[in-house]
Amino acid sequence: MNELLRSLPSVERLLATPEIEALEAGFAHDSVVALVREKLGQVRTEILSGSARPDDAAIVDRIVGAASSTFVSWPNRVINATGVIIHTNLGRAPLSEAAAEAAKLASVGYTDLEISLESGKRGSRYSHISELLSRVTGAEAGIVVNNNAAAVMLVLAALGSGREVVVSRGEAVEIGGGFRIPDVLLQSGCKLVEVGTTNRTYARDFEAAVTPDTAAFLKVHASNFKVTGFTSDPGVDEIAEVGQRHNIPLLYDLGSGALLDTSEYGLAPEPMVQRSIADGTSLAMFSGDKLLGGPQCGIIVGSSELMGKIGSHPLMRALRVEKSTLASLSETLLPYLRGSATDEIPVWQMISAPLSAIQERAATWQTSLRTAKIDSEIEEARSAIGGGSLPGESLPSVTLSIDPNGSPDSFLAAMRRSAPPVIGRIENDMIKLDPRTVLPGEDDALLASIKSAFP
Repeated sequence: MNELLRSLPSVERLLATPEIEALEAGFAHDSVVALVREKLGQVRTEILSGSARPDDAAIVDRIVGAASSTFVSWPNRVINATGVIIHTNLGRAPLSEAAAEAAKLASVGYTDLEISLESGKRGSRYSHISELLSRVTGAEAGIVVNNNAAAVMLVLAALGSGREVVVSRGEAVEIGGGFRIPDVLLQSGCKLVEVGTTNRTYARDFEAAVTPDTAAFLKVHASNFKVTGFTSDPGVDEIAEVGQRHNIPLLYDLGSGALLDTSEYGLAPEPMVQRSIADGTSLAMFSGDKLLGGPQCGIIVGSSELMGKIGSHPLMRALRVEKSTLASLSETLLPYLRGSATDEIPVWQMISAPLSAIQERAATWQTSLRTAKIDSEIEEARSAIGGGSLPGESLPSVTLSIDPNGSPDSFLAAMRRSAPPVIGRIENDMIKLDPRTVLPGEDDALLASIKSAFP
């Protein structure tokens, strides 16, 4: 074994190979040396554990492969042909071109993030976005943190630490990624008080739970599952009315942040932020990168008095967002004020797209593939909303179905290696590609990827 270890090429010998010399032409010498040493160390460990010694060419290939996967910018843009609109693994909501451009402009230069152009004095990074959020939602004020989990934790820590927060037993849930409401309450320093039962809770249950130690009522939208059958759930207005009589704020975790009525597009109604505020919610928390269609962030809107307490809490600075997020969020909110969200925001373009347009697009793909002697079928399908939004809900769509003439997994792997990578799905050993989630301008690249995947 010692002889095998001594036979390994030295760092200097590897650096002299043409392949690794080419790496040094594009990257700092120290970075390449560190990578070579790391990979040599891995080979030594493998030999010590009984593996065969790879030849020198294999070691060089390993180093070059590591460089090609590590020494690159990331994440990569991909084409989403899965039919899942808000795909968590693919970065959730794609930004509009205007929102992306706003983020870019805010990032590459200086901005008026915390200065008043009128007075020349220091200003607040949240004053402009608060005004926009107020106009869009009808709330008195708004503030932004890095995601909705942070928004919920901040609100609870600022308003309920050391005191009781009342939650319906059916809403003491895990939303996703280990985000459990009881745990969040615990970490925020609040005492959880559950009322009602798993399937039935009434406003009178909140009334009965009120004590001098009650800090807030918390309502949680079950955004990624459904409870059906013998159920009862008090309305926001009912809980708010109880809270108003006892001077207890109602906090509402809305999850997906719908500003448009999803029922108008054949989907189940999703709680709308504006309606929750109108019905008496004191503070509403929701995501920016789901049904809102903007960047990842957590948004809090509601009472300006309560917002003042949140803004002055020590966690606020730890959770605040930077300028490009605020810029892209600002540009995402403007179409809602213009009444043009379904024309400008990709998520809503996809949700509102008529079936006829999707069928026409699939037919165009099929025609193009036919000229390349690739057979395909257009089949009825359903597009999922995804992202923990509207569980079980889907939209009518079609897929282009392709026989991969071999392993479907290998075919999709080949499509993932194209530039840009294409992500599809497999059903019954067939490749399924849904036009609903393929953005405008991506068709040619998608078709090229399909053609290149055939041997």
